[in-house]
Order: sequence, then C-alpha cells, then structure tokens
Amino acid sequence: MHDEVRFAPDLYQGTSGHYDRFRLPYPDAMIDDLLRRAAPSGDGRLLDLACGTGQLAFPLGDRFADVWAVDAEADMTRVVRAQAVAAQADHVRTVTVSAEELRAEPGSFELIVIGNAFHRLRRDLVAQRAHAWLKPGGCLALCWSTSPWAGPRDWQHALAALLRTWQDALGVASRVPAGWEQARQQDPDHEVLSRAGFAPVERHEFTVEHRWTIPELAGHIRSTSFLPPAALGDHAAEFDAALSTELTPYAGDGSLTDPVGFAYELTRRPGPA
Repeated sequence: MHDEVRFAPDLYQGTSGHYDRFRLPYPDAMIDDLLRRAAPSGDGRLLDLACGTGQLAFPLGDRFADVWAVDAEADMTRVVRAQAVAAQADHVRTVTVSAEELRAEPGSFELIVIGNAFHRLRRDLVAQRAHAWLKPGGCLALCWSTSPWAGPRDWQHALAALLRTWQDALGVASRVPAGWEQARQQDPDHEVLSRAGFAPVERHEFTVEHRWTIPELAGHIRSTSFLPPAALGDHAAEFDAALSTELTPYAGDGSLTDPVGFAYELTRRPGPA
C-alpha cells in the first residue's frame, strides 16, 4: 500500500456558485449508460461521495428511493440542499462530512459514485469503506471529465501556460500537492479497488463538443481548487483581462471549441444482487 498524497480539506471553499454554474454536466448518454449497467432497483439508495453541487446526485437520483449527497465543504452541500428543496426532491439528503469520516451501515447502497474526486481522497480507506457500504452486487462508479486547459489545441496550451504563470505569481502553486499524479501512476485506481475486494474495472468513454466563451472559462477556473476566488483575491479583474488578452486571438467567433472527454470506471462488489 502506497502513502497517499493528502489534499487540504477546504480547497473548494467559496467556489460553490461557480462550480454549480460553470462545471459542465455529465452527458445524458453517459448517465443513461451508467444506469443501464448498474441497473438500480428503484427502491435502493445512492451515495454521491464528494458530491460538489450535485452533478451526479440529481441526474441519477430519480432512479433511487434515497440519495445521500456527501461533501466535506458546507458551501457545496448548501447548494445541493437548496436545489433539492426547489425541485421538491425530498429523497435527497445532504451530509457535510469528508468521505473518510462518513458513517454508514454495511450494505446500505446499491450504487456509489465519485465525480472527479477519487484522487483527492484517501483512496485505500475510501475504497475499503465503499466496498462494505455496498450491497453484494452493488456498483461503484468513478466518474471523470477532462479540463479545458488539458487538451491538445493551441488555445488550451496557451491557457495552461497562463494558469501556471498566475499560480506562480500569486504564490498559490502549492494549493495542489506536488506528486499527486505520480502517486496515482505508481498505484493506479484499479489496483486500489482490487485490494479492497472489488471486481475488475470497466471503463466507458463519451465525448461531447463544447464551445467555451472566455467569460465561461473565467467562471470555470474560479470553480477549481488551484485558482478559486480566494486565491485570485484582489487580482480577479486583472486575471480576467489577462485571460481575455491571451485567448481572444484564438476565439474567431467568440468561442473556443473543446472536445470534452467524459468517462466512468465501473466496478462491483462481488456477490449476488
């Protein structure tokens, strides 16, 4: 078992409004495919760990009698609770606690989902607990999406360079711990899950072309752990101006095309459903 790289528990503090507005939703095709493979009974319980503002809890929640939306940051669960009240989704329960500290009875859930967050958790511990929390035959899905600065296009390379420059200039490069990517390469998620007793992982991928405006990208960046509003501080307007100056030459029609990759990795707790 490898030592886990630890992320600070409050990295997303103050980002919930931007997270809710500017994070791209998982595509319907992916949600439908996940539900088809997980085959919930309709009477079971869903656990969305590190739920953010409910990007998985809400589109999946109609197929469950009970939904737990769990996040360590109160800003996130407040948004989920407000959305649940507005939608009269009384079966959605918010829990403000870290994934590592959540308490649940064995065999409580038919499906557990973790969206863009497994790398930030103590993976071995969370995998072991998720295995116990699932009913036999129940599923765990690690859901992912690519970031606009991580693609191969010229504007994406320019954006990535700009973000590095600003992280260094603001002295916030250490918000994300060094070496987290290497730790996952040395101890891949599928090996972590296998050690916890899960079945082999199946990966399912989807691509959706999205056209970003520069203001949308500014909002999306504020939803991140590395340049949230707290890190930008009084330099927010200056950052927006630099972002516009850098990306406008690439946005001939006012937008920037991004083939966003979405995926989920599905595994099961062995045993009869």
